[in-house]
Amino acid sequence: MALHDPLIGSLLDGRYRVEQRIASGGMSTVYKGTDTRLDRIVALKVMHPSLAGDEGFTGRFIREAKAVARLAHPNVVNVFDQGADGGTVFLAMEYVPGRTLRDLLRDRGALSIRAALDVLEPVLAALGAAHRAGLVHRDVKPENVLITDGGLVKVADFGLVRLLDAGDGAATSGTATTGTVLGTVSYLAPEQIRPGAPTDQRVDVYAAGILLYEMLTGHRPHTGENPVQVMYRHLHEDVPAPSLAVPNVVPELDAIVAAACSRDPQGRPYDAVELLAALQRVRRTLTPAQLDAEPPASTRPSPQYPTSEPTSVIQPAVPAPPVERTSVLDVPPEV
Repeated sequence: MALHDPLIGSLLDGRYRVEQRIASGGMSTVYKGTDTRLDRIVALKVMHPSLAGDEGFTGRFIREAKAVARLAHPNVVNVFDQGADGGTVFLAMEYVPGRTLRDLLRDRGALSIRAALDVLEPVLAALGAAHRAGLVHRDVKPENVLITDGGLVKVADFGLVRLLDAGDGAATSGTATTGTVLGTVSYLAPEQIRPGAPTDQRVDVYAAGILLYEMLTGHRPHTGENPVQVMYRHLHEDVPAPSLAVPNVVPELDAIVAAACSRDPQGRPYDAVELLAALQRVRRTLTPAQLDAEPPASTRPSPQYPTSEPTSVIQPAVPAPPVERTSVLDVPPEV
């Protein structure tokens, strides 16, 4: 039986009614709620109490949330408000009904080139806007890519965002002061793993390259029995060409994945804007047949059905419908 969450039903800052828990991560829990002043649904991101008690962390959280709130980009989950209610520190954000890229990959496995680009281009547009505003996301992964019910792609959870230093463009190091690696290991750039190594916007470029590889092949390039093995591979092994797993992937996309996932940051596109431009150039050279070629069946997940309900196989066996390919780009990925 789940423990009662004391925040459910409460009113934060006399304004935001907490209604339903959506997700919980290492630093915060996200709830669905209502802004009672404007009568609109919001997502409430509440810092874990252990972090909320750290004045330094809370101060950075608030300053960086204000920076993200200034982005105002159609492919970024908007931040409406931030506040504190007693010991509860929170953000009020845009509520995005739909599913995550992780859900899509779990349902469909590898995507066609067109579908992969239709997802990644808006992601890069959002990251590009952040990079040109002096922000680095640092936690780009499928769980933080949201696809709305209308097909619009939005980047969420800038919780690990860092402001680029005004002096030399370098962000803070990839590790916290405790030495704990931030981000999710499957998408970490090598410099995020090395203690004390400087990081900048190219860590997001690296993670975007991993996303592209995963969408084209249906699996991550570096796996292991534990996080240490995965981090070792990021440090010492190149990301393989997607065409080795899916032959219909064109050489131009192999080259983009190789550049974006270069272990040397200097070998990557400078920021998400440059990577987006490179992807769009490749898209223009591809034929409809190349864009829409379906990946082999081996890249598709195997559906699991309960043996006690044999008739349930009939309907669920039909593959889940693809994301609306044109609706993803209804709002142009402008930077």
